[in-house]
Amino acid sequence: ALFTPNDTYFANQWDLTDATGGMRMPAAWDLAGSAPGAGINVAVLDTGITTHSDLSGQIVGGYDFISSSATARDGNGRDSNPADEGDWYAANECEVGYPASNSSWHGTHVTGTIVAAANNSKGIAGIAYGAKVVPVRVLGKCGGSVSDIVDAIVWASGGSVSGVPANANPARVLNLSLGGGGACGSFQSAINTARSNGAIFVVAAGNENQNVSNSSPANCSNVVSVAATTKSGARASYSNYGSTIVVSAPGGDSSGGAGDILSTLNSGTTTPASENYAYYAGTSMATPHVAALAALVFQKNPSLTPDQVKNILTSTARPLPGACSGGCGAGIVDAQAALQAAGGGSSNTAPVANFSFTTSGLSASFTDSSSDSDGTIASRSWNFGDGGSSTATNPSHTYAAAGTYSVSLTVTDNDGASNTKTSSVTVSSGGGGSTVLQNGVAVTGLSAVKNGQLRFTMVVPAGATNLKFVTSGGSGDGDLYVKFGSAPTTSSYDCRSWNSGNSETCSITTAQAGTYHVMINAYAAFSGMSLTGSYSTGGGGGGTVLQNGVAVTGLSAVKNGQLRYTMVVPAGATNLKFVTSGGSGDGDLYVKFGSAPTTSSYDCRSWNSGNSETCSITTAQAGTYHVMINAYAAFSGMSLTGSYSTGGGGGGTTMSNGVPVTGLAATSGNWTADYTLVVPAGATNLKFAMSGGSGDADLYVRLNAAPTTSSYSCRPYLTGNTESCSWAAPTAGTWHVSVRAYSTFSGVTVTPSYTP
Repeated sequence: ALFTPNDTYFANQWDLTDATGGMRMPAAWDLAGSAPGAGINVAVLDTGITTHSDLSGQIVGGYDFISSSATARDGNGRDSNPADEGDWYAANECEVGYPASNSSWHGTHVTGTIVAAANNSKGIAGIAYGAKVVPVRVLGKCGGSVSDIVDAIVWASGGSVSGVPANANPARVLNLSLGGGGACGSFQSAINTARSNGAIFVVAAGNENQNVSNSSPANCSNVVSVAATTKSGARASYSNYGSTIVVSAPGGDSSGGAGDILSTLNSGTTTPASENYAYYAGTSMATPHVAALAALVFQKNPSLTPDQVKNILTSTARPLPGACSGGCGAGIVDAQAALQAAGGGSSNTAPVANFSFTTSGLSASFTDSSSDSDGTIASRSWNFGDGGSSTATNPSHTYAAAGTYSVSLTVTDNDGASNTKTSSVTVSSGGGGSTVLQNGVAVTGLSAVKNGQLRFTMVVPAGATNLKFVTSGGSGDGDLYVKFGSAPTTSSYDCRSWNSGNSETCSITTAQAGTYHVMINAYAAFSGMSLTGSYSTGGGGGGTVLQNGVAVTGLSAVKNGQLRYTMVVPAGATNLKFVTSGGSGDGDLYVKFGSAPTTSSYDCRSWNSGNSETCSITTAQAGTYHVMINAYAAFSGMSLTGSYSTGGGGGGTTMSNGVPVTGLAATSGNWTADYTLVVPAGATNLKFAMSGGSGDADLYVRLNAAPTTSSYSCRPYLTGNTESCSWAAPTAGTWHVSVRAYSTFSGVTVTPSYTP
């Protein structure tokens, strides 16, 4: 069995274990021995380190390279104490207009990902928990200086720095979860020195959703620049990208919860207080995953050079299973594959993934022919290229539209080794669209040979009732199978009617909005059959229709079950929100406008642990919103409420040039209203400036549409509440402004301005 540490929160570390978005650590640990990373030092150039019981015995040496005593906050500039004194600052202390900000304890969080003690019945498990971290303090109040960081790079790798004692614990791996704008500059010489000293340089790509070529030191040569990915295996919306990204690693989705990276922290708002654990997101969090893996590779083969380790990381990375626009390097680092490539792996031979397929219309049937020469195939994971997936051996899948899809099969053997095969599968609607059923319209003259199958789909709108599929007429024996959301098989269906002959009926008691898939299976050859799908619209009791502000209570579902609802939202509605609460178990909330959401297609998803979920829609559209509660685990006793505001407000979401909008507030993960500013043709120097208040608010601006976490014209994404977006020559039109709570904030002001 694969090593599974007994740490309290290990189950929350999807970044290490999740088959889609994780880096496959358990199998790698089996290759790394009893003390993964032993003998390897990793230098973390960051804010320093705080005392934490999960890091006890994991830290060695270190130095404080901050020259400015004000920045260092310890009164003496550079010294041998790398303790994090806190990077909090008061309003206007770093720059005029900057609000106050609490200490981040950033270095402690990064360090925990690398070396937190594992299998100690507490906290989290570090990736290279047998290695040691050398904390090198380069960031303090208001940031840090390039000259300090440059000296720290040289010293951490074993080089000599004037006035600083020699490093008794030179590092083979340097982790820099930091960066800024501009060219590489003086960083390059220091990086080259570290490389000559045998150290690999791992650096965060940056969180500006821009090309990494604009971010240093990630844009330097001889570095491993790291982009961030989410649990779904897609590039995180904030992550920088580009052709010089080397690899990607889990960094979280910036939801502020379980979709982010859990690690060690401190509870102090200014100076250190009690230890704790917290979720952070960013390329800063992705970087230590790669640095820790580099330490494991060095441990496996200490004779490797930094360039050879870099090549191992890239050659063994797996393609992102999710989307990446702009360039995410070689893919997500694969810990097991990297250690196998480093040498000295187990005697296990990895399996060979293989499959074949046939298509009929929009449907494809897949046959697994994978093999394992020294064991057995323990699990399969199919990705059909349209968001659909399966763990079956020989699945079938029906696509919603004709096209070519990239289908992959990943097989894992009984020793934890994996292999993936990918093929392009082309499907077409064929027959002039005859596979799509229209409400109440019979498809006639159907026939098939024995064991043949005919497939159809029917799109059912929200609020439909009395859904029924009926076959009749002709001769022979055809059986009817119906399934919502994916193609049925003879062993997987929502309804099956298999009488003798061709007279079959499937009645759906509670119709869901979306696509129903129908299969007629020829138990014996048949001909002359008719098929009719029908439903009623309007009226019908409205049991799945949400009323404004009225809770639907007592909800329950088994694991992987889904409950669906709709809500009609009028024009002009604001503050649209869907909230689940109460009961036991774990239900996740999905919302989409205009059509039914799925677990891979939605406008809003809230997937915290438990039943407390919230989806707030910044700009409500007039029409039907579809709501799905997906049972991540069985749940019961849940309540669901949809609500919105109408009327009133006096146009409070319309901004005026030069007039501040004050008193903005939101709880963690939620948004303010969508504010708009009409910018006339010829205007110049457009600027949206946010400031004041407490907490951590993120400013989002978008032209002609409300911004989202993944679609915006500008998002500074800084710590605290002082952010701005500006354009020297803005496009005329309606600019939308909204503020999202990275953490709960209040008292924030946003001021729009432009020169007419």
